Amino acid sequence: MKKISLIGCGRWGTFLGWYAAKYCGYDVDMYDIPTSPNFIELRDTRKNPYLTLLDNMELHDNLPAVLKNDTIIISIGCQYFRGLCKELNQYNLSGKYFLLAMKGLEEDSAKYMHQIMREEIKQPIHIAVLAGPGHVQDYTKGVPSCVVVDSDEPETKDYFIKNLSSELIRFYYGADLIGNQIGAAMKNVIGIAAGILDGLEWYGLKGALMARAPIEVGRFIKHFHGNPQTAYGLAHLGDYEATLFSKYSHNRTFGEKFARGEDFGKLAEGVPTLKAVKIIADKENIDMPICQALYKVVYEHADIKETIRQMFSRNIKQEFENWD
Repeated sequence: MKKISLIGCGRWGTFLGWYAAKYCGYDVDMYDIPTSPNFIELRDTRKNPYLTLLDNMELHDNLPAVLKNDTIIISIGCQYFRGLCKELNQYNLSGKYFLLAMKGLEEDSAKYMHQIMREEIKQPIHIAVLAGPGHVQDYTKGVPSCVVVDSDEPETKDYFIKNLSSELIRFYYGADLIGNQIGAAMKNVIGIAAGILDGLEWYGLKGALMARAPIEVGRFIKHFHGNPQTAYGLAHLGDYEATLFSKYSHNRTFGEKFARGEDFGKLAEGVPTLKAVKIIADKENIDMPICQALYKVVYEHADIKETIRQMFSRNIKQEFENWD
């Protein structure tokens, strides 16, 4: 039987382990820190609110136990990733394949996950990133979807796509490693904005948000020397239904509750990513009106309705223009 490892037993990570076990025929070794509530729940009950672990899924509370396999999926909070990479670098990882299934930017540095792993792990490893739409709640009901896999190594993309494709998830080859990571991270930010509009019951503006946000995101991608058109692919625009409209979206729900003055109480990756975007936008003078307005609301506690109105009172311009 083939073996694969998973680091991170949250909602998405546990599903990816379940998917690899059920649809791809792997024995799955899963790791999380032993004090994690997600890990404790799985250890004690073999299930979480979304799925039940299969017989070929084994839980481990020590990191070396899952590093014996050649293929490792990582799905943890983006702000903890650098620390994990420092820990991973203490072990022999030479030749191993890593699939990064997180969508966010590091808050202080505004760096994406592939960058961080290359910086911290000084060994010859193969890295790919996973992005695109899909919710655990839909997947476990058998509802199919599509994702994109990208890497700076064509053979690494090929490796993951050939080994993880199934009738449930259709994999596409990515062509813009930078753009796909930034687009995936920023769809969480736009999800917060959509949730705020839901909380205000200003539903009519969500269409305008969907139309304008990819242009803004494309501008940001271009700054990092990616292809701005990637903002219209699976990693960003293709994930809008799951992030801007779905009741399962943590980022949308965070925004909705924020607008209503309620506490969400769960991780919303778009919040630290928003701060990272603001740092770069200010430093490099990148025009990011949606993100700038959102930052004022979330971090500076500006009046929500007035801030949105001010954004729409900006100078009138053509709908489409050069990316510059």
